[in-house]
Order: sequence, then C-alpha cells, then structure tokens
Amino acid sequence: MFTAAANGDYAAITDYATTNLAPSLISAAIGLGVIFIGYMVAKYLSRVISSPICRKVDETLGRFAGKMVFYLILFGVTGAVLSSLGAPLGGLAALLAAAGFAVGLAFQGTLSNFAAGVLMMVFRPFKVGDVINAGGVTGKVNEIDLFTTTLDTPDNRRIIVPNSSISGGTIENISFHTHRRVEVVVGVDYSADMDQTRSALEAAVAHFEMATIQGEGRGSAVVLAGLGASSVDWKVRVWVAAENYWTINESLTGEVKRRLDAVSIGIPFPQLDVHISRDDDGELDTRPRTRPARRNVA
Repeated sequence: MFTAAANGDYAAITDYATTNLAPSLISAAIGLGVIFIGYMVAKYLSRVISSPICRKVDETLGRFAGKMVFYLILFGVTGAVLSSLGAPLGGLAALLAAAGFAVGLAFQGTLSNFAAGVLMMVFRPFKVGDVINAGGVTGKVNEIDLFTTTLDTPDNRRIIVPNSSISGGTIENISFHTHRRVEVVVGVDYSADMDQTRSALEAAVAHFEMATIQGEGRGSAVVLAGLGASSVDWKVRVWVAAENYWTINESLTGEVKRRLDAVSIGIPFPQLDVHISRDDDGELDTRPRTRPARRNVA
C-alpha cells in the first residue's frame, strides 16, 4: 500500500480502504456498540437483582450480588465481541493466566482476604448490625467488604479487620439470639444459713420479674454452684431480652448485694495480715501471711 502511494497509485489505496479498512472499522464500531449495550444491560440487571436482596435479606449481600452479576455480564459480552472480531483469545487467556499467577504470588494476603470475604458473603455467619467477637476485636458490624470488615467498638472506635483474620478464627455472634442469660456469681460465708441465703437471692431475682423472659428453658434460677476455699458459691441466673442484658446484669449484681446485706450475710474476701516480731538481735521479722477473712455486715 505504501509503495502504491509512493508511485501515485491511489486506486490501490482506495481499493484497500474499501475492501479491508472500512469493514474492520465498521466491525469495531459495531463491537463497541454491543459492548456499550452490554454495559447498560449489566448495570440494569445488577440493580434489579441487588435491590430485593438489599431490602429483604442483607444490604452487603445485595451489593456483592449486584457487582458479581455486573462484571460477569460485562466480561462475557466483551469476550464474545472480541471472539467474533477474530481476536486470539487463546493467547490472551494464557497471558492473563500467567499474569494472574504472578499477581497471586505477590498479593497472597489480599487474595486470602478476598476469598474469606466471599465465604462470609455466602455462609453469612453475621450481618451488618450484629455485635460480634472476632479477630481479637469486639464490636458492632458496620460494613462487610470483600477484603475487610468494619467494626464499631462500644467506646466508639472504628476498627477495620482483614477478612482472613476473622474467617481463620472463632467467630462469636453476641447479638444473634433475641434472648440472653444474665448470670451473677456470688460467694457467701460458710457460717451463713443456706435456706436464708437462697431466700435472699430469690428475692433479688423476683425484683426483675417483669424483665424476665418466661418459657421452656428460660425464666430464672438460684443454683448452689460449689464449695470454694473460703466461701459457699452461688449462681443467680435470669433470662432477659438481648438488648437489656447489660442493664439487668448491673442491676442484678447490685440487688444481690443489697439483699445479702439486709439479712447480714457476709461475702468473704482475701485479707493480708502482717505479723511483726523481734528476733534475739533485736531486728524486726516481718512475715506477711495471707488468709481468707470474713467481713461482718452490721
């Protein structure tokens, strides 16, 4: 073609442009148009699929499903257009595979976070709004991304945890159930009357009757837990709504203390006694001794 142009043979150039260049440009324009239409269809279908999932199931899962649908359709349409235009997809696939292998080696941690994020999207051990203990952090789930999970702690700190740290350990979903059991452990003097102690603890439980969840496996209980080294140990249990757990836990602890004080039942605690004596040389001999002591309640 360039030789013909140098010789002034523009008819060959026109013939080449008519028979080869024009059809290629037209095919490329059609291909771009198909890709654009595929982009619009992918965007529409991703919105159609993600919207009901966001409303009825979970917002994070809906976003993830929408992105997956969008990219799958877009990549599929692009591959089909390139194949119809005669692009060597086999060589391109081999090149992408080699590049993917190299990128995978360089970003092992990032890919593990991505895989963990996909697994959490599929199995959903927790959702946005749950309070969890995972990856060494306790907090309320603010967002679940493909690579990280954002938590807000009770003291209003925002912590971003890699997904691999969460999926690779134990996940405690604290707010999964609607009911939780408050348990207060208390030890009393061995000299205290057991029936009187039980009556005092049951009176403390009765104070929260309105907040107690009734039913099979629920309700409240006062349990003789064991005989400790210096105290008789009791457990006071009350089932409450999950949102009232911390309030009832604090109030029940205070009520148990007040009820035991009212009937003069002491709660033992460790006490350090220091005995001072003089040896034959007149030097002081200080020997700390620790023994359990009993606090008498007036």
